[in-house]
Amino acid sequence: MYITEVVRPYPNGKASRCSLLRESYRENGKVKNRTLANLTALPAEALKHTLRQPAQARTLSQSSANATAPAVTVTQGLSIGAVATVYQVAQTLGIRQVLGNSPQGKLALRQVIARVIQPGSCLASVRLAREHAACDLVRLTDGFGEDDLYANLAWLSERQLRVEKALFRRHADAQAVELFLYDVTSSYLEGEHNVLGAYGYCRDKKRGKPQIVVGLVTDAQGEPVSVEVFRGNTSDVSTLTAQVRKLAQAFGCRRVTLVGDRGLIKQVGIEALQAKDFYFISATTKAQIETLLKQEGIEMALFDRPLGEVKLAAQADSGSVEPRSLRYILKRNPVRVQELAHNRQLKKAALEKRLHDYNQKLARSRRAQLAVARRDLLGYLAKLKLEGWLTVRKRRGQRQFYLIEDQTVLAEHIKLDGCYVIRTDLPAQAADAQTVHERYRDLANVEQGFRTCKTGHLEMRPWFVTCEASTRGHALVVMLAYKIVRYLAHCWKPFDIEVVEALEALKQITLVTVHVAGYPAYQSVPTPRPELAQLLSAAGIELPQILPHLESRVVTRKNISESRK
Repeated sequence: MYITEVVRPYPNGKASRCSLLRESYRENGKVKNRTLANLTALPAEALKHTLRQPAQARTLSQSSANATAPAVTVTQGLSIGAVATVYQVAQTLGIRQVLGNSPQGKLALRQVIARVIQPGSCLASVRLAREHAACDLVRLTDGFGEDDLYANLAWLSERQLRVEKALFRRHADAQAVELFLYDVTSSYLEGEHNVLGAYGYCRDKKRGKPQIVVGLVTDAQGEPVSVEVFRGNTSDVSTLTAQVRKLAQAFGCRRVTLVGDRGLIKQVGIEALQAKDFYFISATTKAQIETLLKQEGIEMALFDRPLGEVKLAAQADSGSVEPRSLRYILKRNPVRVQELAHNRQLKKAALEKRLHDYNQKLARSRRAQLAVARRDLLGYLAKLKLEGWLTVRKRRGQRQFYLIEDQTVLAEHIKLDGCYVIRTDLPAQAADAQTVHERYRDLANVEQGFRTCKTGHLEMRPWFVTCEASTRGHALVVMLAYKIVRYLAHCWKPFDIEVVEALEALKQITLVTVHVAGYPAYQSVPTPRPELAQLLSAAGIELPQILPHLESRVVTRKNISESRK
């Protein structure tokens, strides 16, 4: 290693000087140089003796170090690449500015950064401070432990509406947002102590575990706008009412169209939307489609068109809101038709195999009971939901079973395969049938958000919190982290790499800590290798040249070594 000075002259006669710590190495038989640290910020007195030495004396090794030159020690520091990337994206999106420069705001920003680069519990987040330079980058000088992080989640919960409104206004400056996507999910709990935990319909198919219901509002592109946490036994329709109130009162939205799934927007939700002069786009259930087909003006031929549309006049009721006419957009998905037909044949083949196995067993052994075989086959038939179309019968005078297939029942059963109906109260002049159909398909964006936040990159579950304020704060941290992940995914779309993989690669960029005898130590950022530089450039990230070492003190209540046997 050696120290060199680079002088760059300018046309006006002035020049810039840069002191670099470099090393030489061989690659494919050629001698190359690379920069390890930028020493420009080091006091001139600390470098003048070293820079005046010949090349042999400037090599920083024990054998060649000049006794009169100050001792320079270079050590590897904390990881900076992923942290700096997430921090600058948070600045670009306005998250850092909205959270503020108070100690609690800085701690909240650090929690968001930790959630992106390595999700986990508050204890894991504290330990993360020993590996990544987030505290130095955020300028977090106060020490903290997991208790401080739990308290910070409560601080975030108190300011959630303010944070969401500020970020929404920054997002809405470019264009007025009039369409929102809304969906809910449930997240089961491993413990029993979360105050919002309750038993309800579990989408995770986990029996015997309490859960929490989470509602997410995004714009049409899937950019998260608001997140809300409800008790685990809260119905989907009840969550919709709360979100409508937030959009109307807190966000001050006018002429909003809310897009939701068929289980969300029902009569109660429709009335709440119309009371705020909002509109909706949703879908109908299979039972509702069958009811519609019995009405005049709706027939199966409409599903065979590219997009069929029927408008039905609203029926007057005793409600205070004047009912609106409903439009129904009808379509058949041919891909879904093929999928259902294929699945139906797979189920039939599975039933036939089980029936064949029982027939062989009954033929081999006289001790095998017909009643047991019949009961199992009928139960399997019901489990596969093939009743009516297929029937299990016993051959007369034989210990054998066979299947009867009713084509008439099958034709009635498959006539609605791939059919779906979208309903809306938006007037035709506001959105045609194609627009309504495309907006409903946009629900895939919010569903993708749930996958990323819940079980994907950000791991909202498991919930390492118990009180209501910490639970809401945790959900908000995950939502803010998801905004950052979406931004990075857009920037790195041309590359064949996932966001989590790119961040893992950027973690390899670590600080270089320079210690000069008699002077304060400082941290420098080395030049990243080309493939990492491409990722940084695509996201518009510029790594800092020098970073102060704040030495924030972090403490944990739990010592892992003490818990090991």
